[in-house]
Amino acid sequence: MNKLILADNQAIFRAGTAKVLAMEDDFRIIAQCADADRLLPALDTFRGSTLLFASSLKLDPQTVIPRVLAAGCHSIVIAENGEPVQPWFHAGVNGAAHRNVTGPALIECVRRVGIGERHVRANGMDAGIADDAVGSRVRERLTPKELKIVALIVQGCKNKEIALRLTTTEQVVKNYLRSIYDKTGVSDRLELALFTIHHRILAEAAQAVGDQIMQGL
Repeated sequence: MNKLILADNQAIFRAGTAKVLAMEDDFRIIAQCADADRLLPALDTFRGSTLLFASSLKLDPQTVIPRVLAAGCHSIVIAENGEPVQPWFHAGVNGAAHRNVTGPALIECVRRVGIGERHVRANGMDAGIADDAVGSRVRERLTPKELKIVALIVQGCKNKEIALRLTTTEQVVKNYLRSIYDKTGVSDRLELALFTIHHRILAEAAQAVGDQIMQGL
């Protein structure tokens, strides 16, 4: 049994990762952490587990990796798309994946790290610069208002918060979401967030729009 600790400050991605991994009979998620303050105690409590942590937590490798090793744990870093992972390997992590990793690739990475392999790179990590036809097509189909809603969904906003930020109503947001689901082929907000993260062109567009919203532009 692979015991897993998930540490990520992006709640929507953490939930999606948990959903993917929990479907495997040999995986058991024993802790989820949104920040470093919860991560370190979890390592001490659940010794011998595999830690999946996001680089966006801005952890100090010189502090975390010794704690991982002392607890008899393995570690996998979830890096931002395009972020180099070699420094993390030098620091002592066992595996690495980017946020746009597919479910099967992440599962394989976790299994390989779990049996003690080192310097494991999730399949597809070097394909991030390839053209993303699906992401590009969906990006072109979304209206500016729909893209704003996608950006806020990825940031974990609920319908009420989205309505407030876009000065509209929750019902209007729900109407837009139905259209967005049809255009992307997903069925709920979690799938929408993961779909966006996994398609580079769409993710970059949503990030840019999200930054503008947060800056009040």
